[in-house]
Amino acid sequence: MTKKIALILGLLVFSLSAFSQAAPFNIYLEPMNISGLGGLQAFAWGQHQGKWLIIGGRLDGLHRRQPFAAFDEAGHNNQLIVVDPVAQQKWSAPLSSLPIGLQEQLSATNMEFYQEGDYLYLVGGYGYSNTSADHITYPNLSAVKVPDVIDAIINGTSFASSFRQVTDTLFAVTGGYLNKINNTFYLTGGQKFIGRYNPMGPTHGPGFIQEYTNASRKFTLSDDGVTLSVTHLAAIHDPANLHRRDYNVVPQIMPAGQEGLTAFSGVFQVNADLPFLNCVNIDSTGHTVNNAFSQYYNHYHCAHIPLYSASNNEMHTVFFGGIAQYYDSLGVLVQDNNVPFVKTIARVTRNASGTMAEYKLPVEMPALLGAGSEFIPIETVPHYDNDVLKLDDFTTDTTLVGFIYGGISSTAANIFFTNTGTESSASSQLFKVYVIQNSTLGIHNLNDQSTGTLKIQVFPNPNDGNFVVKFHLNKPEETKISLYHVDGKKIEERVLTDLVPGENTFQRKIRNLDKGGTYILTIETPHEKATQRIVIEP
Repeated sequence: MTKKIALILGLLVFSLSAFSQAAPFNIYLEPMNISGLGGLQAFAWGQHQGKWLIIGGRLDGLHRRQPFAAFDEAGHNNQLIVVDPVAQQKWSAPLSSLPIGLQEQLSATNMEFYQEGDYLYLVGGYGYSNTSADHITYPNLSAVKVPDVIDAIINGTSFASSFRQVTDTLFAVTGGYLNKINNTFYLTGGQKFIGRYNPMGPTHGPGFIQEYTNASRKFTLSDDGVTLSVTHLAAIHDPANLHRRDYNVVPQIMPAGQEGLTAFSGVFQVNADLPFLNCVNIDSTGHTVNNAFSQYYNHYHCAHIPLYSASNNEMHTVFFGGIAQYYDSLGVLVQDNNVPFVKTIARVTRNASGTMAEYKLPVEMPALLGAGSEFIPIETVPHYDNDVLKLDDFTTDTTLVGFIYGGISSTAANIFFTNTGTESSASSQLFKVYVIQNSTLGIHNLNDQSTGTLKIQVFPNPNDGNFVVKFHLNKPEETKISLYHVDGKKIEERVLTDLVPGENTFQRKIRNLDKGGTYILTIETPHEKATQRIVIEP
């Protein structure tokens, strides 16, 4: 074995084994299908006695770039769908018997939703409104009595009396999350979007209005089954850190035992069209930004499962596929600023001291799936009031905890710039999700950069050999930056001095790199080392 090959293998082993961890549990996915159940993504759901009620969402795949084709009316889901995953049956009914205001909101995409008892509460959502003759974000909160609607759809009877709706401009939000801590609702992140999507920006025709909430809007809700009464509370405002949408906000049990939420990743950073890597923790006392942790996998909204072990005081959140700026290749992070579809299944674990870390699981999604999908838990699985699963209360080694349904199925990792509408579709695939405990199989590999301080990023990536490296230093110290070909050949090495605490940048233009080639960039200080792959444009 040559020294060059030994070097590159050493880098891989550093990432793969030095920071591996015996798994606290493993995940197993069992695919299943239900005849007649079509594909759907970015929908809302509620459930009762094992049956699901599915509302809204899109019937197509990734939205197209052209304003006339993006989020068109033909992609609306105008049906209410009931699914029995055990009997593998499906029923549906059109929205057409409902008042126009309800029809329009309930066919929207990316509504925020939360079920409490028999009632599913739906907020906002985006879609084409015939009433407004424009694409809008709906300023509504709707209440749905789930058991009655499920029974009516199965029996072919009227369900109109099971829906109520109120109008409030503070509910004009899409792509955020609706959760509850104790008795207070939290509408976190998201945006108000009016008009047709246009990647050229709001001033290019047709223009649009885009307003991030930059907040977690808090309210209480009084509902006697007839009248909905909303009381707005003081919101949590943070324009720098809650400028997020199309992401995952997941209920948590915090280290002190209180209910909380974590806003994971999301888009877009205020000063860059890239996902956030940090997270925001929220509880009844306020919010804290965790810059000591970076999440590199699963940046967009995808199916996820929160599991808490009280005996270890560990909070685990598992994410399934979707879209991310990074993916793993042979134990090394690959950064792709085009933010591709990925297969990664990863978990983020918070320990008793509040320290968070990210682990890649040995299992992946079987294809480029997960974006806009939902995990629907089995109601009888032990869980806390905020729907976090009680991992310690699972009584068997293998526990069926729920199902994943829908989302976008993509034929390639990067399709946004070539998307004609055929490169992706809404998936009809279902998966049974099992949690396996006491298993000696499977190692969860720590993404050591998730807990590191260097936080390296390369811009652009892919690039033509002309790129900027950004990295963070806690204190000024000598830093070595090296570039290797994937076969281990050293291309360049530089030792940097006169650096500053905080963000530093290093710009290079390297000629004669292989077009379409893959290279490994390392940054090393006396205390820490980080490795990422970069790609040269074809």
